[in-house]
Amino acid sequence: MNYASVIESPVGKITIIADDDFVYAVTFSDKDIEGLTENELTLEVSKQLEAYFKGNLKNFDFPMKQKGTEFQQEVWQNLFSIPYGETTSYAKFSAHNPLAIRAIAAANGKNNIAIVVPCHRVIGSDGKLVGYAGGLWRKQWLLQHEREISHRGQTELKF
Repeated sequence: MNYASVIESPVGKITIIADDDFVYAVTFSDKDIEGLTENELTLEVSKQLEAYFKGNLKNFDFPMKQKGTEFQQEVWQNLFSIPYGETTSYAKFSAHNPLAIRAIAAANGKNNIAIVVPCHRVIGSDGKLVGYAGGLWRKQWLLQHEREISHRGQTELKF
């Protein structure tokens, strides 16, 4: 059985979808959640996201599972190595396998657990914002928020 919670955030409505054991999606896109109710897990994720937006949480701690290939799973796991408040380029992120840069970027784009699996921290090699399924304005907001909270880098990002 699936469950869902919806929260309002500074970057718009966020929908959380889970079953009894794992979160499968944290998304900005409209999902058909008619008939779905909240459970303890979706409520916990809601609380953690609210704490993130208040600047009180940098690392999420709840069980999550995305459907994807072994390669996609590896890319999503590697995203956790990018520190809060920092960014990396697609070229640096794929340095361990430079021939796979496009595949890595594609896997990054299929991430269904927005914010939590920090695909927003990957930017273009020229420092420009590129490729964020939630919209570049959200990516910019999230990066700005994390930099302000962590006191890293410039206080206003200019792209």
